[in-house]
Amino acid sequence: MDVSSAKAKLRTQALLRRAALGESERRLRSAHAVRHIEKLLRPGETVALFWPIRDEIDPRPLLPLIAAQGGTAALPAIVENRLVFRHFLDEEGLEAGTFGTRHPSPHHGEATPDLIVAPLAAFDRAGGRIGYGRGYYDTAVAELRAREHAPRLVGLAFSCQEVDIVPMEDHDIPLPLIATEDELIDTTAKPTEAL
Repeated sequence: MDVSSAKAKLRTQALLRRAALGESERRLRSAHAVRHIEKLLRPGETVALFWPIRDEIDPRPLLPLIAAQGGTAALPAIVENRLVFRHFLDEEGLEAGTFGTRHPSPHHGEATPDLIVAPLAAFDRAGGRIGYGRGYYDTAVAELRAREHAPRLVGLAFSCQEVDIVPMEDHDIPLPLIATEDELIDTTAKPTEAL
């Protein structure tokens, strides 16, 4: 099986597990997962979140915390087949986007995030990430790095979306941190050796 087919199979399985969670369970688990990301917020930074679609984990409880620290929130938008981040002001300023998402309108202006909270369809403990199959986040992060801006990255998902191994391709950017309702996974940490 090629890498794309393997990723598609893992994505489908993980999304089915995610869809099996009830609405109240998703809300509770989202709140627990967001607490792990709170520790990563720094005063005055621009933090890119995402507006949840369907049964996706919800990062929106971070919005007031970002504002309380003098930071700015941003949301992704697909523009001419590439992902950009735009300043988020309020829900009234959102418009319909690609894949059923909502994003800020163009007049809100593009943002350069210091921290990107990325949605995940599936993930592994080595930082492998499966998104929705278009590579938008990998490309956006690569473009930011090419402009000599290296945002910190953290994935956000429910623990049921974890898989054993995500097959990686050359363009895939591993995540150093992944937050679930159970833990903040440091994918760069070396396992301790048993004595």
